[in-house]
Amino acid sequence: MKARIAVLGGDGIGPEVTAEAVRVLAAVAGRHGHEFEFVEALVGGAAIDASGSPLPPRTIDACRTSAAVLLGAVGGPQWSGPSARVRPEQGLLDLRRTLGLFANLRPVRTIPEMLDASPLKPEVIRGVDIMVVRELTGGIYFGRKSRTAYEAEDVCSYTAAEIERVTRVAGRLAMARRRRIVSVDKANVLETSRLWRSVVERVLAEEFPEVELEHMLVDAAAMHLIKRPTSFDVLLTENMFGDILTDEASMLAGSLGLLPSASLGESSVGLYEPIHGSAPDIAGRGIANPLGTILSAAMLLRYSLGLEAEARAVEDAVAAALASGVRTADIAQPGSIAVGSRAAGDAVLAAISAAK
Repeated sequence: MKARIAVLGGDGIGPEVTAEAVRVLAAVAGRHGHEFEFVEALVGGAAIDASGSPLPPRTIDACRTSAAVLLGAVGGPQWSGPSARVRPEQGLLDLRRTLGLFANLRPVRTIPEMLDASPLKPEVIRGVDIMVVRELTGGIYFGRKSRTAYEAEDVCSYTAAEIERVTRVAGRLAMARRRRIVSVDKANVLETSRLWRSVVERVLAEEFPEVELEHMLVDAAAMHLIKRPTSFDVLLTENMFGDILTDEASMLAGSLGLLPSASLGESSVGLYEPIHGSAPDIAGRGIANPLGTILSAAMLLRYSLGLEAEARAVEDAVAAALASGVRTADIAQPGSIAVGSRAAGDAVLAAISAAK
């Protein structure tokens, strides 16, 4: 297979972690007879510095002409002051809108060798395997906004069509898993959540009758993610709730640095990124955890390129690297020696090479 992949390193640690993911993708291509072309472009704060825009036309063109987009992270204090006229995060939001990406997939799985990295008891998190499906282009992040010196407004709005299409994504995923969906909302307070609940019920009843549906208020979901995380299979929710709950769920795996994500639409072109931020406090030091980005590259192989065996090979290599004791600073035990980003990438590459 030949494929063009846009690589948007972004800001902070973004370029460091995407570099390791690109190395892994290149190794997979070489091992399995594929040809991947990597095209680098700017996004976020780096793009603002270079062009004044967080999403320049050249970056849009690179993404539109690629089979998939691999992104590191955006943002940083130098672009986020109260007087900032344009912010790095707007580039990411605009990119999602431009590519028509409305469903964000965030898998949360525990790895046996990493149980001690979580603040929760091993018996609580052992066997966790959750797929969070977050609606990505509606809700309060994209609603009308206004601010004066005395008041501010952020409007949360959803259409039935927006809820229908993300529910179908969740339904298809649930059919390939344990056929259970927990739909998270705040229907006791919000009208958008009442619409969400009714549309989810209708779509699943009509199109996925084999899937068991449970509604859960977001505050209860936040509690049960910690209390009984193994009870979740597919968790479907709106934009802001999904953003918050997946950061919470990262503690099940032990670190934000371990969790990947995929943003998908109707076409096969997707955007793949770790769920962590740009971590400007450690940028340039070579100590960031690249495993979430490498696992995002595995999702790229699966969902945009249709290379399931290659995706599993990357996931298995990450698991093997962790099983061998590789730990970056964010997941290292006190008193142990942490490896840097490059060494973590080397460990994954070695596991790929050693696999039969």
